[in-house]
Amino acid sequence: MLQNNRFFRLTTGIVMLLLIIYLGTKVSFIFSPIVSLVSLLIVPLMLSFFFYYLLRPIVDMMERRKIKRPISILLIYLVIAMLLFIFSWGVWPTLRDQVTNLFENAPKLIKSLVDQLSQWRHNQSLRQVLPPGEDPLSRLSDTLNEALSALSDYSVKLVSFVSYFFIVLATFPILLYYMLKEGSKFSPKMLNFFPKKYHKDALEVMEDIDSALSSFIVSRVLINVALGVMMFLGFLMIGLPYALLLAVISIFLNFIPYVGAVAASIPVLIIGFLESPSMALWSLVVVIAAQQIQDNWLSPIVFGKQLDIHPLTVVILLLVGGDLLGILGIILVIPLYMCAKIVIRKVYHLFLERRVEDIME
Repeated sequence: MLQNNRFFRLTTGIVMLLLIIYLGTKVSFIFSPIVSLVSLLIVPLMLSFFFYYLLRPIVDMMERRKIKRPISILLIYLVIAMLLFIFSWGVWPTLRDQVTNLFENAPKLIKSLVDQLSQWRHNQSLRQVLPPGEDPLSRLSDTLNEALSALSDYSVKLVSFVSYFFIVLATFPILLYYMLKEGSKFSPKMLNFFPKKYHKDALEVMEDIDSALSSFIVSRVLINVALGVMMFLGFLMIGLPYALLLAVISIFLNFIPYVGAVAASIPVLIIGFLESPSMALWSLVVVIAAQQIQDNWLSPIVFGKQLDIHPLTVVILLLVGGDLLGILGIILVIPLYMCAKIVIRKVYHLFLERRVEDIME
């Protein structure tokens, strides 16, 4: 019978799925509240997952020492509150002053940089080095002027950002508490979505994904904090302005593999160049030295073989993620790729490996 043909059933399933998706686009107003809710909760959920993998080893260790999970979580929250108090007392005033000073002086700094570039553009020695008909310094000046106007536009959106920040601040600790408290029950509950004969394989996949995400997040945090500390100390040694702010920016940007290191270097070089060309050169030396220590000494020790992804694959993934979801896609694309890779390997092993071997024979 045609209905019993496997290809016919597969084709019918694909057609039905596409039909459901098409009909869904015609009644998108039904799903718009769900989309709004998801977009509102995506950042708190991301933060919760991030800190869940960071704090779970501590909670598990405390549970092994006969301390109940709810009490362990509350004790960790208390320690975090104390650390935040120390941060707000000892670090935040300096960081706040540097951020305020940078925003207040941004127009003057950009104008000063544009003036320096304009002088360089008329330098005969430099014009001989540049290709004929090319004027990259002029294009860079135009880009900086556009950045100045964009900065004023973003300042208008500051109020909406602050309100969203308080929403995140209110929901994120609650989500994190329940994830840490009930996290061990996620995998058994997820097994209900799979046929019983595949429970063992599904559990292995979930454990592999959990282990990969945990190792990736914890290792990335350790590496980036170490890099930020090295940069901060180096910036202090050479007397670079906004040393703490630039180190903090570098920590966050370096969560993006490969591309983040380049992006973190740009503001450092700009601030250094505003001081003097020699300061820009020394700033570049500090950045390169810190990144070389990270790549050649720290990363092999902390990561090992955990991030087994080719650099070209990473760049392609970042481009695709950025094009689809912007900064959110850039942040999520590598962990999602790691999870998809584990799932595809397992599916291939279960359903396709033997058939491919039979065909090859």
